[in-house]
Amino acid sequence: MCAAFGDDARTHDVVRRVLADGTVWMSGSRWHDRAVLRVSVSSWATTDADVDVSVEALRRAVAPS
Repeated sequence: MCAAFGDDARTHDVVRRVLADGTVWMSGSRWHDRAVLRVSVSSWATTDADVDVSVEALRRAVAPS
């Protein structure tokens, strides 16, 4: 899954913040010449709790500072 958060600068900021949080690892990338946050969940061992923790980390990264 890829997500953008308005313009490229805002998306880069969200990527930086989610990585700085240290809870989860998601990567920055480009798609259709736009900055995006790339999320990949492909492990059979991923639990609902893991997803909840990841969503909360992303919420913190997206929240206005």
